[in-house]
Amino acid sequence: MKDNFSVSPGQYAKYRPDYPQAMFDFIYPLLNEKAKAWDCGTGSGQVALELAKDFHEVEATDISEQQLKYAFQADNIHYSAQPAEKTTFENNTFDLITVAQAVHWFDFDKFNTEVKRVGKPNGIIALIGYELNNITPEIDTIIRRFYTDIIGNYWDDENKHIQNKYQTIPFPFRELETPEINNIKLWRFDHLIGYLNTWSAVHNFIEKNNYNPISEIEDDLRVVWGIQEVRRVIFPIIFRVGRIK
Repeated sequence: MKDNFSVSPGQYAKYRPDYPQAMFDFIYPLLNEKAKAWDCGTGSGQVALELAKDFHEVEATDISEQQLKYAFQADNIHYSAQPAEKTTFENNTFDLITVAQAVHWFDFDKFNTEVKRVGKPNGIIALIGYELNNITPEIDTIIRRFYTDIIGNYWDDENKHIQNKYQTIPFPFRELETPEINNIKLWRFDHLIGYLNTWSAVHNFIEKNNYNPISEIEDDLRVVWGIQEVRRVIFPIIFRVGRIK
């Protein structure tokens, strides 16, 4: 598993979106019980914090110790630095395993083997992600040009799995049909810029070229954002859910 996010853990915790309640409203009725959950690749713990409201215990893991330092805290969340593919958890431990915006970095076969080991029989595995956001046609055009033309060559190969909505990722579980869900946020302009700064390709570009490519589009974005202080930002959710064993 790659660690592309230790360089800006504070930004990641502040600017990355959390996830809509509709996801959890779909998952929870599928569970036999809500004793223990594992949020794998937890980052700053957006999903772990939500799980902690309903589960007795939540284990949240990431290979980035820097990310975990900024993670959201709750009494029933235990954070640990562990790879997704080999953990210290006992067999048949978890009722629910979640991976949010991280599975594309994993060794799929090894991770799936680990899920089968630590997940309870008939437990649930949920792969979660989100596509490029939609705001307005004018704003979206600039962001997509930035994504493709300016930093396009700086995306890691793994990013293609997001573009393919995780359909190219092996999923050896009994897959369940999931609803279409949009994650809707209200953002100020500075939040959008902060979010773009968390993109791994932006960090790769800066490392190679010694300047931030967002400077090439920020003025244009500000113009088309206009005088409206807050705008609605829509993230289409990627959502694959299956039963373990």
